[in-house]
Amino acid sequence: MPTIRDVAELAQVSVATVSRVLNHHSAVSNKARVAVESAMAQLNYQPNANAQALAVQSTDTIGVVVTDVTDPFFAILVKAVDHVAEEYNKTILIGIGYHHADKERKAIDTLLRKRCGSMVVHSKALSDDELQQYLSQHEGMVIINRVIKGFEHRCVSLDNRQGTYIATEMLIQYGHQHIAYIGSNHKILDEFERESGYLQALKAHNLPVLDQSIVHHTPDFEGGEKAMIDLLSYNSNLTAVVAYNDTMAAGAISVLNENNIKVPKQFSIVGFDDMPIARYLIPKLTTIRYPIDLMANYAAKLALSLVDSSIVTPTVVQFNPTLVRRFSVENAIKP
Repeated sequence: MPTIRDVAELAQVSVATVSRVLNHHSAVSNKARVAVESAMAQLNYQPNANAQALAVQSTDTIGVVVTDVTDPFFAILVKAVDHVAEEYNKTILIGIGYHHADKERKAIDTLLRKRCGSMVVHSKALSDDELQQYLSQHEGMVIINRVIKGFEHRCVSLDNRQGTYIATEMLIQYGHQHIAYIGSNHKILDEFERESGYLQALKAHNLPVLDQSIVHHTPDFEGGEKAMIDLLSYNSNLTAVVAYNDTMAAGAISVLNENNIKVPKQFSIVGFDDMPIARYLIPKLTTIRYPIDLMANYAAKLALSLVDSSIVTPTVVQFNPTLVRRFSVENAIKP
């Protein structure tokens, strides 16, 4: 199916010019308009009705697409966007994607039909090409937790690899050599990057990847429980675990407690995200801080500034994962 980029290339004009022709802007030369219309006819290009709606979109709403609002991570993201919306007297509309391409697409399209002038989109299932097309047609869209080539200035992300590398390296520095990884069974980039960071740290310190030391389950409390049960079934010499997120870490700690394995005296564990639950576990969880509140705040202000010249574009910020030391890690017990 031809895209707006294909039309622009054939007409030898910019994507922005094609967009202006589609939206019947007056600031387009007759020559450019004819070239675009001819290219559309040759390619049998069908304009996206949602994209055309942008010509009359409202600037009073800001849309946000997340995976699941019941997940604490996304609840914090939505809350941060809502704070920005309130600050600028905007209304927030929410779409849910559930890590499924069709649902993410439907959520975005619905928000476009609702005349959202700005959008913060968390999408893991849609392809880069499809998101590039959305971004090229919708100047107020910002992608969070992912980088799309050609639109890096409208993407807000964090280095997941660095986060799990830091977590694994800290455990190694505490003398742990038998370290496992509890991962998510969702086939998304975050999981691939976090597992890669763990593996890179082991390799950098010349430690082997133990047999059956990497397990994947749902990224929730129950998934963490099942993953820890699997690890204890497969391995008798593990002393530490790096978890995909804090919720899985909490599930793992529950299983360790049930098996009379004391954390951190006998077993150390590190989470990821620094969700509120990390501060209320016993022991309090050492974790990697994912500043999703700050990132969402920045993304929302960026999205608003792209369509409203009265809003100052926020200064570009580099977001980095940081280690939050609490009480779930101790030195490995020497045999």
